[in-house]
Amino acid sequence: MAEVKNRTPLAEGEQDMSELLRVRREKLRELQESGNDPYQITKYPVDNDSANIKANFEQLEGKPVSIAGRMMSKRGMGKVSFCDLQDRSGRIQLYARKDEMDEAEYNRFKKYDIGDILGVQGVVFRTQRGEMSVRVEKVTLLSKSLLPLPEKYHGLKDTDARYRQRYVDLIVNPEVKDVFVKRSKIISAIREYLDGHAFLEVETPVLHNQAGGAAARPFITHHNTLDIDMYLRIALELHLKRLIVGGFDRVYEIGRTFRNEGMDTRHNPEFTMLEAYQAFTDFNGMMDLTEDMIRTVAHKVLGTGKVERDGVEIDLDKPFTRISMVEAVQKYAGVDFTQVETLEQARALAKEHHIEYEERHKKGDILNLFFETYCEDKLVQPTFLTGHPVDISPLSKRCKDNPEYTERFELFICGGEYVNAFSELNDPIDQRGRFEAQAALKAAGDEEACDVDEDFLTALEYGLPPTGGMGMGVDRLVMLLTGASSIRDVLLFPTMKPLD
Repeated sequence: MAEVKNRTPLAEGEQDMSELLRVRREKLRELQESGNDPYQITKYPVDNDSANIKANFEQLEGKPVSIAGRMMSKRGMGKVSFCDLQDRSGRIQLYARKDEMDEAEYNRFKKYDIGDILGVQGVVFRTQRGEMSVRVEKVTLLSKSLLPLPEKYHGLKDTDARYRQRYVDLIVNPEVKDVFVKRSKIISAIREYLDGHAFLEVETPVLHNQAGGAAARPFITHHNTLDIDMYLRIALELHLKRLIVGGFDRVYEIGRTFRNEGMDTRHNPEFTMLEAYQAFTDFNGMMDLTEDMIRTVAHKVLGTGKVERDGVEIDLDKPFTRISMVEAVQKYAGVDFTQVETLEQARALAKEHHIEYEERHKKGDILNLFFETYCEDKLVQPTFLTGHPVDISPLSKRCKDNPEYTERFELFICGGEYVNAFSELNDPIDQRGRFEAQAALKAAGDEEACDVDEDFLTALEYGLPPTGGMGMGVDRLVMLLTGASSIRDVLLFPTMKPLD
């Protein structure tokens, strides 16, 4: 007697799936053997879509159309068949009768599966139940779906799969596609606004010889030909300011930026930044521009300046609140930093309020820790935070009346930062001193500190005019205007940990 090997039986769901995959591949083999290989088709004449047919039904009723899309449901499949076709603009019902089509073609149509991509030629009409439809005259299989679509592809347990297989998410969840259509419109509206204010869109290098322009940990790569390490950019700032030196008075860039840091609902290692710089203005001018731009984009894309976030209505139409960091800490923490004169006093206050600090932190750093602990989550409605300490603002111009602080603002909405902006530091001597202070921090182990950028200092020595600059996280603005709760919901392909 032959030896019977022990085998682990497939679960019922796995058996069903295995059979589905076998059947679909068998259908493909039969099509190919009969000379109807869908993968041999290179193009299909499309002259209409579902949304246009429905929007202009009265004009199109009784007229021929040629459409293409994915079959999302099927029913009937006797002498009369119905299915829903999903194209780029939505869904429309297909109605097919055996006696109105070539018999062989109709029989093939009956065997097509949900998920198959079809080309359909037919006539626009309304069914007896009043549904706008296309009466099929000819149907062509353009691509065979060898994997069945999931019936339910949303819910907490499937969130990870949705991000990993965004292509499936987009097929079965129309609202997901809507988010990315809005994203595209938001970016277009930003460009339209800045172009309309005489800004010039430019492109600057993604690979840098040294990381700079922000406090962030960079990704490091190696250029084999030059045999040097290079860095994926952590900001767009320093190259754009070089262009201001060169005589471009208003420039902006919308581009990918990379930071080798943690991942959460607001952070992805690569993200989209807008940075804009304008000569002969300051941070107040950039504040006005930022507020007007966000309000204008919201109305352009949504038709309103009011959006809901976590059950709270955010009003972008009202003038944005303006408050300094010192005022915010006094208001929400009850600590008056105008009375704090020394680092020792700041450390004593931090200990008293159970705020942990590092040995390298200066008085300004500790003020910022107070803000992050007590104030940040209180700034729900749009609020410009101003008056940042120079200790945490290495590229910002000092306040004339109080050189410990800078002409800088951050925009907070719903407790999160959306924009960071300055009156740009254009004093090359002061800038060198701040770069050197950053380099010392880096040497002491601060991976987010920057080096001395000699070429940028050379540019400043040629003369940077008074300039206002701003940087905005585009993904976060998209989250705000679409109601998304995670940055992964507004990135088509977010960074994911490999399954293996």
